Amino acid sequence: MPSGYRADDAPTSAPGSSRRFVERVEVTWSVDCATEDTFLYAAITNISELGIFVRTIEPLPVGTALTLRFAPREGCDPFVVRGTVQWVNRIDAVRETPNPGMGIRFDDLAIEDRELLVDAIHSIAYLRDEPTPPPGT
Repeated sequence: MPSGYRADDAPTSAPGSSRRFVERVEVTWSVDCATEDTFLYAAITNISELGIFVRTIEPLPVGTALTLRFAPREGCDPFVVRGTVQWVNRIDAVRETPNPGMGIRFDDLAIEDRELLVDAIHSIAYLRDEPTPPPGT
């Protein structure tokens, strides 16, 4: 298990609560998820240096190893990384499931790729935190 990752790094039932200790950034990026016999085109809704949340109504089973391909923005070289499904949030007919999908932990991420990914995450977070100039300026 990569350093900095905890087995309980999954969503909790209380709204807005989290036991995560790495920065997660909300994004909307396309992602291709491929296993030996499955291909899934979906969307990343948040990302950290340790993994991603992929929004999908058909999450893969926990423990599934897959290859992920995504780019922070158009024109950028895509990241191609291995990951493992850590947890799923399935649609439930009895209760409302507002965010179906799966949490995926990156596996064996090269140091260079991790640094590029962290830079991309920090750039997004920085741009979102910039103050908006007042109207008419």
